[in-house]
Amino acid sequence: MGDVRKGVSKVDEQISSVTQSMVYTKLLINNADRTGEGEPLSVVNPATEELVAEFQGASLAQVNEAVTCARAAFDSGDWRNAEFRKAVLHKFADLIEENGDVLMETLISEVGTPVNLKLNHINTPAAFVRWFAEAATRDRSRNLGFNATNTAVSMVAYRPVGVVAAITAFNYPILIGATKIGAALAAGCTTVLLSSPQAPLTVLLLGDLIRRAGFPPGVVNIIAGGADVGRALTEHPDVAKVSFTGSVNVGRRVMQQAAAGLRSVVLELGGKSAAIMLPGVDFNKYALSLHARYARNAGQGCGSPTRILVEESRYGEFAEISRKVYPQIKVGNPRDPETIVGPVITAAQRERIEAGVASAVKAGATIIAGGGRPDMSKGWFLNPALVGGLDNQARLAREEIFGPVSVVLTYRTVEEAIEIANDSELGLKAYLFGAKDQCLKLAPELQVGTVQINGGSPLRPDAPMIGYKHSGVGAEWGEDGLREFLLPQHIDCALN
Repeated sequence: MGDVRKGVSKVDEQISSVTQSMVYTKLLINNADRTGEGEPLSVVNPATEELVAEFQGASLAQVNEAVTCARAAFDSGDWRNAEFRKAVLHKFADLIEENGDVLMETLISEVGTPVNLKLNHINTPAAFVRWFAEAATRDRSRNLGFNATNTAVSMVAYRPVGVVAAITAFNYPILIGATKIGAALAAGCTTVLLSSPQAPLTVLLLGDLIRRAGFPPGVVNIIAGGADVGRALTEHPDVAKVSFTGSVNVGRRVMQQAAAGLRSVVLELGGKSAAIMLPGVDFNKYALSLHARYARNAGQGCGSPTRILVEESRYGEFAEISRKVYPQIKVGNPRDPETIVGPVITAAQRERIEAGVASAVKAGATIIAGGGRPDMSKGWFLNPALVGGLDNQARLAREEIFGPVSVVLTYRTVEEAIEIANDSELGLKAYLFGAKDQCLKLAPELQVGTVQINGGSPLRPDAPMIGYKHSGVGAEWGEDGLREFLLPQHIDCALN
């Protein structure tokens, strides 16, 4: 037994050594590595509770320097050539994939993301950046022709807005960070990318790839820091536009800060997405994928189906089938390829999720399936939980909990189901399960930016991500997302 333990210890030491070698804490300003001079940041592995890194984030002076360098790069014209932008963005996408193992290892260490989500965290961002690379050379100008008196001819050209401040969330830092700067860069803007203070390491690691891809100095700058750094960035007079992903409350503050300088924003905020199981739908066909959808990444996804609507007469049937499939949703070591649910980001987040469920149960709700903590000595793990016995006015049914928890609500008619789904301040996504023709007919009635029918498909770079109501402002991804970083310019030319 002692020899086995020595062998395991040796493996643990090797893993620790590999992890430490991948820790990268330098800021990227004007294509140079910079040690932070601001407030300290600590990164703790949520699966092991061990300290991964402790370093200083950006100072306010370094925020100013990063924006100043981005503005100088924009004004220099070095980034105006669309074919050059296309080539560099393609190289960046290649490097993301080539360095996918290192990026994923860092992501597991700081976020606890299961390794089986590598496709979402590595391959998908690379594909999105490639799409933006191709979109960089598209001619969007419009010829308006002669005016009414035939004395002038007009056209509309599209110009990059300038310096873009891009701020990521912790849950999908590569996807969010790479696509934010990808859209802005394709449009001809320059950028300052600010990581979430809860997941800075993966974003900072992108800095080396930025240099190797051949971006000119100042075109992409990457910094880390807390709220003060974020405020200095969003209020900087040389920032033309702010793109932020995060909670609704923080999004409001970002919008207020940007408004002080009359700069516009793109906000991708929270969701409380409804999944409507229409009459006659086969629960067995969709139950596992539906529950895994809100449980994966420890439920830390804004588009998760966290309100499931079933016919009142079939509530018991849905509950029974759910209990049967729940054991297939594995909770555990994020490096295990079979794991679907890793840890949540912090101990405080786990306590907040548990308190929300406990409060609902105290008010009369029941745990249909799952719940509690797994038998693990370390890490901020939670079993996924399916909660019933609520109505749509319950707090657990209205607020984004950002954990592996969903509630089951009942309806009597399809019209009532649509009303319940729309009865929310949030409008990011909705899911419909049933006959395709019926789903397509109902989709326009849902007040959300995305409707997925019978599971839909993986993320696609040409489709916009838009939040209705409090779920966002503006669009991300696709042509709509790229155009957020362009300004139309009317050119009116007299004929004489």
